[in-house]
Amino acid sequence: MRESIYRLQDVRQLYNGREVLHIDQLQIFKGEILGLVGPSGAGKSTLLRLLNFLESPSVGTILFKNVPFRPGQKMPTALRRRVTTVFQQPHLLNRTVAANVGYGLRLRNNPNSHARVDAALEQVGLQHIANQRARTLSGGEAQRAALARALVIEPDVLLLDEPTANLDPYNVGLIEKIIVQSNRERKTTVVLVTHNIFQAKRLAQRVALLLDGRIVEICGVHSFFESPSDPRTAAFIGGEMVY
Repeated sequence: MRESIYRLQDVRQLYNGREVLHIDQLQIFKGEILGLVGPSGAGKSTLLRLLNFLESPSVGTILFKNVPFRPGQKMPTALRRRVTTVFQQPHLLNRTVAANVGYGLRLRNNPNSHARVDAALEQVGLQHIANQRARTLSGGEAQRAALARALVIEPDVLLLDEPTANLDPYNVGLIEKIIVQSNRERKTTVVLVTHNIFQAKRLAQRVALLLDGRIVEICGVHSFFESPSDPRTAAFIGGEMVY
């Protein structure tokens, strides 16, 4: 039986009284890549904020490593630091590439920070510009630096919110390769939000479709694309769904 790293039970998120997310039940398995797809406004980014403990749920319980996270609660710092997020916009500090990558390690007072930063920079192919200012990077380089900053802390969970949007095919390929490598070598659990269903098909083992804040379908990647059980999934994949 597969081990869950997250379990969501009757989770709802409301903003100003309006329900934007309603998850009856969701398990995210340790070491998997789960793709989250759906139109804009479907609740994907809201779900990521809950998984990263940036917000507590309005209703329900999120279990992370069997520790409950309920309305109004804060997750203990030690557990929050096992989860990291890479957003569509890198949000780098006005420092060198190496300083950006090592930022999380400094917060954790890690004694091997220099060696780990060097290894992370090599993994993303930026070791040759380690001392370059982050503001001088191209879009693809900046996103790879953000990914290195996330991976250098060796997280249990990597949350990705449109990490390759607006990037050229070369950088898309590099970032996808790094994601898969981290998942395979470190068994990092990855939750990937993407509008690119073909990217979900390439990377994910399971895919979930969110519509209007609810999970319409979640299953293995082959079943999702080749034999979806819900007609709305088939319509979404076929590009027939207009929002």
